[in-house]
Amino acid sequence: MNATYLPADYIPVLIQLGLALGFIVTTMIVTHSIGPKRNSQKKDDPFECGIPVQGDARTPISIKYFLIAILFVLFDVEVIFLYPWAVNFKGLGMTGFIEMVLFMGLLLAGFYYVIRKGVLKWE
Repeated sequence: MNATYLPADYIPVLIQLGLALGFIVTTMIVTHSIGPKRNSQKKDDPFECGIPVQGDARTPISIKYFLIAILFVLFDVEVIFLYPWAVNFKGLGMTGFIEMVLFMGLLLAGFYYVIRKGVLKWE
């Protein structure tokens, strides 16, 4: 079965795309043109949970914070791989077990490297 598609076959998709874009553009234009335009110093101030703004938001943050956050995400993703493996443990057999031992070995090697480098020591 050899299916050939002509450019005319995509006309419904292009019409739907055009209608969607037209709706978005029309909605944005109408809301900006008929919406209220009342600006004041109090209204334009940044609002954060009712707490008055103090200082500059661009203060430097320690790189350790970001490094620990990235490591948390990296090592937390293992659960995504461990859960399906645990659910289907018997069905995967010895091959699945060996693959998971290899995966956990690489993961623990990375964790050992992080600990040896002292990345998790917070001063």
